[in-house]
Amino acid sequence: MQNGKPFIFQYMDKEKRLFVETGSFSLYKNLSADAPAKWGKMSAQQMLEHLGDFFEVSIEKKIFPLVTPEEQLPLYKQFLYSDKIFRENTKAPADIIGDEPLPLRTTNMQEAQLQLERTSHEFFKYFETHPDKQTMHPVFGLLTFEEWVLLHYKHIMHHCRQFSLLP
Repeated sequence: MQNGKPFIFQYMDKEKRLFVETGSFSLYKNLSADAPAKWGKMSAQQMLEHLGDFFEVSIEKKIFPLVTPEEQLPLYKQFLYSDKIFRENTKAPADIIGDEPLPLRTTNMQEAQLQLERTSHEFFKYFETHPDKQTMHPVFGLLTFEEWVLLHYKHIMHHCRQFSLLP
């Protein structure tokens, strides 16, 4: 602790944190329900719900077992800290989310956006009250708050490129 704040909240990449915490929301406002994807099978609304699901994994509302062999985890962490992006059509293992997108759970794009914002805020509140907590990602292993922010950033950027919200 320093100045009453956990160390990790003071020194992490603030631009990426701000993008994950609030900056990406303005991009979703420009997304229409019928926006075509450059790759993949998800609709725009399914993508927003998917991003929300990912936040729920990071705060242990959804729990999946580790599927990556322990000896490979350092390579995944190396990717996490790199400037490398997820390639087009990068998919989570099928035994985690399946081969087909999940059915829609929200009634429209606006509800999906609001749910994603709520879940994102919940993520930040969770780690404010549990700053030293590590939670399980099924591919990347146990992640700290800072690592989750980096992964959420890469994940959001990936899907924003998928739906032409970013170049």
